[in-house]
Amino acid sequence: MLNDTIKHNKPMIENEKREDFRVAAIQMASGPSVSANLEEAGRLIEDAVSQKAKLVVLPEYFCIMGMKDTDKLAVREEPGDGQIQRFLSDMAKRLGIWLVGGSVPLASPESNKVYNSCLVYADTGEQVARYDKIHLFGLQLGHERYAEEKTIKAGNKVVTVDSPFGRIGLSICYDLRFPELFRMMNKVDIILAPAAFTAITGKAHWEVLVRARAVENMAYVIAPGQGGYHVNGRETNGDSMIVDPWGVVMERLPRGSGAVVARLDPEYQASLRTNLPALDHRILQYC
Repeated sequence: MLNDTIKHNKPMIENEKREDFRVAAIQMASGPSVSANLEEAGRLIEDAVSQKAKLVVLPEYFCIMGMKDTDKLAVREEPGDGQIQRFLSDMAKRLGIWLVGGSVPLASPESNKVYNSCLVYADTGEQVARYDKIHLFGLQLGHERYAEEKTIKAGNKVVTVDSPFGRIGLSICYDLRFPELFRMMNKVDIILAPAAFTAITGKAHWEVLVRARAVENMAYVIAPGQGGYHVNGRETNGDSMIVDPWGVVMERLPRGSGAVVARLDPEYQASLRTNLPALDHRILQYC
């Protein structure tokens, strides 16, 4: 498994002083219409920016929650081209923010599968990082049946990106259950975890997983989710949250659409890592 750290323009300087800034996790209840979802996403992004957010993260499947799993194949886009990617680029540039499309269906070599890709855009509108979801969700519990491997091709690269806000590690939803992924990122300042957790698994595990990844990595975690009832009959957990490196939930939105905004403090994070240097105490390393 490969590990990519993407440099954007001026690399972040180690130990460089970074000012406090605000970030946003966008919660949606997306439907089968891409254009309607983009319109709603645009409204919520602008709401987050009105609250001075500089880094805005959309949930998994923000652009489509189809009537059936194969619907995302019909709206897949080639990398670098398509209405969803243009929307993200244009919004980032127009609003002067870093914008993250929690996941976008991108074409894969297999005609019956797409990559479920998290795309990061800088404030210039340039796409500066792409992460293809590695861990594919599967569940057979009661009446709920999910098998992402039938329509999604798994990625194979751990991706981090240097930004004005620090080093960011990318993940999607089910990845939260695999802590080794985040350890392979090495020291990241912010973890992104856009999701569409089911109501049943979310109620049981969502908060504890998000907080655990924050504590283990002494990183801020921005975890936007799908939240509510969808046209296709699915119910997603919601409870989008932003968690600090001590595992404290700073802000959250239990249900409904909206923007969760919180202020991140790099100096506070640095002091925690100095006073409790757990990341430097690691003995076992993943191969």
